[in-house]
Amino acid sequence: MKIITCIKQVPASSEVAVDPKTGVLIRDGNNVKMNPYDLYAIEAACQIKANAIEGNIHAITMGPPAAMSVLKEALYMGADEATLVSDRRFAGADVLATAYTLSQLIRHLGGYDLIVCGKQTTDGDTAQVGPEIAECLGIPHVSYVKEIIAVGEKTIQVVSSHDAYDEVVEVVLPCLITIEKGFAVPRLPSFRRRRELDDVPINTITLGHLEDPDPAHYGLEGSPTQVEKIFPPEKRTGSIKLEGSRDKLAQDMLNILKEGKHV
Repeated sequence: MKIITCIKQVPASSEVAVDPKTGVLIRDGNNVKMNPYDLYAIEAACQIKANAIEGNIHAITMGPPAAMSVLKEALYMGADEATLVSDRRFAGADVLATAYTLSQLIRHLGGYDLIVCGKQTTDGDTAQVGPEIAECLGIPHVSYVKEIIAVGEKTIQVVSSHDAYDEVVEVVLPCLITIEKGFAVPRLPSFRRRRELDDVPINTITLGHLEDPDPAHYGLEGSPTQVEKIFPPEKRTGSIKLEGSRDKLAQDMLNILKEGKHV
């Protein structure tokens, strides 16, 4: 079974710089880590591979050259191959342009049976890229997977978690699934694999390698949505002490909320 796992490099803290012109995060390779939800995607892929007669995990990501570090981490965790799709013309991509870029990379890589993604990223929190990749590729998908029941030659059966209920879904391969945080405890990177794979070359694919080389479909130019403004929340440490009866306290609190336009 050929499994493609999509991962992403995200800021390691809330202290990030923002480009004042484009309104997007500046990703310079400092203070970054693998998206936490993608750790569960890699774990799911490794578990599926362990039960397959022939299994191969190909980790992919879109980002600057510094994103190589998360691909190496994926190799240390259990991935067999890794590819970075990187080009300055991909900068500023929204979720749709990101999903389209990754789908183009997947088409470039060739055949696959299953695509595994984390539920969402901690820097965007949209949970849209995985399903949009599936739509770009024209394959079925199941989101919020918290358990994999069985993997057959032609289908995969999973449990999809919703707010009020769980749903058992059987879907035909090839397909895409996104993994919930509670799927399993992700394995740690292997020191042995690090020693063995530290010098393994990671392929880099650019716009010119893709089936669709039109720059108008990528990055800011190919993004139908753009961030108008992004800024860190203002930190305030002041406090107000209220005294009086319950009715007076309730009214005072309501007035404060109204003044702050929270109600």
